[in-house]
Amino acid sequence: MAAPATVGVMKAARSFASDNNASIHPAVLKAIAAANQGHTVGYGDDRWTESAIRRFRQIFGTDCEPFIVFNGTAANCLALKWLTQSYEAVICSEGAHIQTDECGAPERFTGCKLLPLPAPHGKLTVEAVAHAYHGIGDQHHVQPRVISITQATEVGTVYQPEEIGELAEFAHERQMFLHMDGARIANAAVNLGLGLRQISRDLGVDALSFGGTKNGCMGAEAVILFPQKNRHASSSGEKPGHNFLFLRKQGMQLASKMRFISAQFDALLSDNLWRKNAAHANRMAKLLERELRRIPQIQIVYPVEANGVFAKIPRRCIAKIQQRYFFYVWNEEDSIVRWMCSFDTTEQDVKQFVKFVAECMAD
Repeated sequence: MAAPATVGVMKAARSFASDNNASIHPAVLKAIAAANQGHTVGYGDDRWTESAIRRFRQIFGTDCEPFIVFNGTAANCLALKWLTQSYEAVICSEGAHIQTDECGAPERFTGCKLLPLPAPHGKLTVEAVAHAYHGIGDQHHVQPRVISITQATEVGTVYQPEEIGELAEFAHERQMFLHMDGARIANAAVNLGLGLRQISRDLGVDALSFGGTKNGCMGAEAVILFPQKNRHASSSGEKPGHNFLFLRKQGMQLASKMRFISAQFDALLSDNLWRKNAAHANRMAKLLERELRRIPQIQIVYPVEANGVFAKIPRRCIAKIQQRYFFYVWNEEDSIVRWMCSFDTTEQDVKQFVKFVAECMAD
């Protein structure tokens, strides 16, 4: 993605660049403040972390193993490291975040090779994955071990349950694993009208990178390991994620004051706040799509199924719009831009933005 040009013009108070740019939800901020009382044991041995883990297990099952981290890239890297050996490979889409936006961190941290594949509308298919599954047992070739998918995808589309189930079946029949980058899993769940477990563990996902930062948190991510296909579980009765404790520490993601991260999840996972935030962001994206379709020069290039709108616009208008609104150019060659909505995007924000876009088109 190309960054907008720097101009000496006052930017709008709210941008459509990324849900990372949004504020912290008031309930999450209140939870952080409530945790800011006195001293407690660090590194996760506190009641806020216990409560957050309990909430994760209420959602995903009592036998899952949640590990709280504070960075989405790290969540992906640690999950993939847990599932692989350095001579193995991870199959992903050519637009996957682990391929395009993590500065080579997954390959550096895991030692594995990424095998990016074309993915129409951002989604891998079994047919595409099958083309990358070769060289098995050949010492000259990396060994495919993980299929990594993003839900919702990087282009705002959503995998249907049967699509995930087919990928999981393909993987498990070949002693492979299915990893889900769930940076926007809440938005996908809202789109599908299903629960978080229903679109991940129940479909065969082995490891989930669970995102909170893009859905109202300040900086809260988690890796959730599911036991059914976990080859690292030992025969001595250790929990499935036992060795992950060491990976998290080695990966520099063991927060000393973890209570302030955990408190965010405690709030996000209470009273369906995760769903309310994502539902609002999705609604604003659909409103944005409807309003933009009124402008003849704009073409919506992907189905709007989560909280992002991808549009092809006249190249000459990009810089003019960026003078007031911060956003990214997704594909410079094709003049495609990405406009994201968040839990705090308002209808007024959308309508003011579209009005300005229309004015720029008319110039």
